Amino acid sequence: MKTNQLITRRNAIIAGMAAVGGLLLPGCSKKLPPTYGNLLRMGDLLTYTAHRALLPGQSLAREYSHKDISSFPAIGNTNPADPGKPYHNAAHGQTYGRLRDNGFADWRLSIEGRVARPGSYSLADLKRFPSQTQITKHMCEEGWSAIGEWTGVPLRRVLETAGILPSARFVNFYTYDDTADGLDMLDALHPQTIIAYGMNGRDLPIPHGAPVRLRVETQLGYKSVKYLQRIIVTDEFDDLGKLGPLQNGWSWYAGI
Repeated sequence: MKTNQLITRRNAIIAGMAAVGGLLLPGCSKKLPPTYGNLLRMGDLLTYTAHRALLPGQSLAREYSHKDISSFPAIGNTNPADPGKPYHNAAHGQTYGRLRDNGFADWRLSIEGRVARPGSYSLADLKRFPSQTQITKHMCEEGWSAIGEWTGVPLRRVLETAGILPSARFVNFYTYDDTADGLDMLDALHPQTIIAYGMNGRDLPIPHGAPVRLRVETQLGYKSVKYLQRIIVTDEFDDLGKLGPLQNGWSWYAGI
């Protein structure tokens, strides 16, 4: 068989599987993520479709006991205000530095997009929500894992307070280290997806994302973005271009 024939047949199989995947996900008449680009990205779509079709939609990640808590390295950007760190954006870095120096008293998390009541939340506002603590395993895409205790507010509570509109399908997260990522609504509303402001019984440390970070316990670690700044609810899939992890060749969906 010639190479071009092999590629054509493979593309046809993938396209067919993607179409079947659309039938397996009721209510998703629009394009499914990730629907962009080349054969590799269609493979991402197959993974996403298979997970959604074959696995329980909101099954819980395993939780551990305090004796299981381990050392937990901080990787990537460990301080957005430090110009020597990767992903540094001067404007965001200067803003983050001012907020950090004031103990994050002036920090606000903006909730925008397809919500009935857009607004912003201070750290004190988030702490007024009923808190949730979970001890879970962080699975890093680099091959290591660590167990930590996280305290915060379920993302679902914040989104419901903002009033998710019926058309909303995705939630995108923007950070002070000039990165971004997104979830579909199923993972955003998962009972273990939280906005974490505490780690191992203390305030969240700066290297781990202070004042708050996302915790997505059902996906690989890079989905749990640090240094949250804005949350935008949307009805359209966006791979977030150069801001998202895809710039490094990582999948938009990283379910485990």
